Amino acid sequence: MVGLRDRETIRASGQTQSGQPGGALPPGLYLVATPIGNLGDITLRALDVLKRADLVACEDTRVTGKLLAHYGIRARLQRYDDHSGEDERAALLGRLRAGASVALVSDAGTPLVSDPGYKLLRAAAEAGVAVVPVPGASAVLAALQVSALPPDRFLFAGFLPPKPAARRKAIAALAAVPATLVFYETGPRLAAALADLAETLGPRPAAVARELTKLFEEAKRGTLADLAADYREAPPPRGEIAIVVGPPAEEAASGADTDTLLERALASMSVRDAAAAVAEASGRPKKEVYRRALQIAERRR
Repeated sequence: MVGLRDRETIRASGQTQSGQPGGALPPGLYLVATPIGNLGDITLRALDVLKRADLVACEDTRVTGKLLAHYGIRARLQRYDDHSGEDERAALLGRLRAGASVALVSDAGTPLVSDPGYKLLRAAAEAGVAVVPVPGASAVLAALQVSALPPDRFLFAGFLPPKPAARRKAIAALAAVPATLVFYETGPRLAAALADLAETLGPRPAAVARELTKLFEEAKRGTLADLAADYREAPPPRGEIAIVVGPPAEEAASGADTDTLLERALASMSVRDAAAAVAEASGRPKKEVYRRALQIAERRR
């Protein structure tokens, strides 16, 4: 239950960060979450900030323009994405230092989460500019919710590498992490990514969440191997995709099952790479894991 003092603290905090609605927005960089599909999934505070900001820096002015038009907001837009150079970042930082309010948005979801903005954020923080989060929609959290997998501890690992060898190495490095894993993936690579996850991680429960909050929203659940087979036999799906993978069995997470991890890693990696990946994932000494990897590799010949 929120007491009077707590309500006063909340009210004062909101005024400090965003000012009074309709008035001037205090200077700073505002990280504004936008809908991942359904335009109704935007907060009242986000709309207020977008309306009052001196400038909206966005990944694609066409995408953000449609969102603002839907809510009748007229704002000055400037493109800012991962292809923006140092000069563009310096110009934005100069405006922030001069006292401007800049709202940073991505095409969908929360800025910085597999989206542009980190370099600008870091530069602003180092320059002493106020950085204000305006939270909202997130594909990571939405996928975790519908996966029916343990949500109490999770690791978001972004996109897996596109090349098979690098992808398997990245997966092996995460094999012993004692948490649910969340990845983003593209439709054309989905089946191959699921196959590599199944081969490296074994029969873990998983879910593929696609087009969340949109018309063709879909969540498929099963083992990694089953999901890999399903998507291998179907045309590549369209839209935004997240893969959610259940945590390892307790004994694997504790490092007791190093041999199993090495067996899986050696199926697709050299002895040196497999040992390095398993040592990093399990926390066991590199020399010890390398010696064991040599023994397993010799036995398999």
